[in-house]
Amino acid sequence: MTLTRTSTIAVNGVELVVHEAGTVGDPVVILSHGFPELAHSWRHQMAPLAAAGYHVIAPDQRGYGHSTAPTAVDAYGTDNLTGDLFALLDHYDADDAVFVGHDWGSMVVWEAARHRPDRVRAVVGVSVPYVEWPGPPVQLMQMVYGDRFVYILYFQQVGPPEAELGADSRRTMSHVLYGASGEATAGREMPTELPPMEGTGFLTMMNEPPALPYMGPEGPWLTDDDLDHYAAEFAHSGFFGPVSWYRNLDANAARATGLGAERLTMPSYFITGDVDVVRLMDPTGPERMRNSLPGYRGETIIPGAGHWVQQETPAAFNDALLGFLRTL
Repeated sequence: MTLTRTSTIAVNGVELVVHEAGTVGDPVVILSHGFPELAHSWRHQMAPLAAAGYHVIAPDQRGYGHSTAPTAVDAYGTDNLTGDLFALLDHYDADDAVFVGHDWGSMVVWEAARHRPDRVRAVVGVSVPYVEWPGPPVQLMQMVYGDRFVYILYFQQVGPPEAELGADSRRTMSHVLYGASGEATAGREMPTELPPMEGTGFLTMMNEPPALPYMGPEGPWLTDDDLDHYAAEFAHSGFFGPVSWYRNLDANAARATGLGAERLTMPSYFITGDVDVVRLMDPTGPERMRNSLPGYRGETIIPGAGHWVQQETPAAFNDALLGFLRTL
């Protein structure tokens, strides 16, 4: 029952590599990974969720790994990203699911909840809280930051980001995974002055990571085998698809016009690490959700965990997630 199965499934015009555990026909939990991750980031959650009686579905989403990577930027808008997940439900003849998303995957599941609340039994955001932009996000950032380096603005360029990140996928993944971990971010203060956009890259300001394995509050959380897997998958896929998720931010915001937080009447929850870089940048996220989401049931903030919370502190994360699921 708790063994993970992998298959390639045609949905919504693409083929997704899908990892699943549990019994088809049981209540569904869909796990949506973030940037730059894979379904592998949920490796510690698959068996416990299946053992709790859920059919767990974790795709390598479009643009990632060996899933289809369309060549058009607009193929990576949230209409397609949520459509892929709903199509997986259709594939298994399931009416709805609990959607759990981390990082970019969190934004995808929040959008799934406000666009199709009828198909979302409950929603759990991990790391990134629900947000409604007052205008086009990229345009707002351009107005605020001008010619200063902000990685989201850097990612709007087609070509340079994927060239930088794809030059050495293992080096990229080691720097990104360590750089946003709790060990690297504990005690870090947000910079008061940003470098110029010209000549700055995504990896420019990241420190050289220590030798593997990387350590977290619960012990080693990333091994050579894990890093090898990430590196090989991104060497295959490249980074155009993953980075193009960011290139649709303004279109995504326009698509959600008129669909407000009042639509999220289903139970919702939030899990993050106390030294997650997103929490450092946006510490008021839980308060905003308490004040705006009708079905919000609270949050768990895990001590010592950074951005990769479900990998860094899987025991604490699973306790929080399963505790919420038991309330449904």
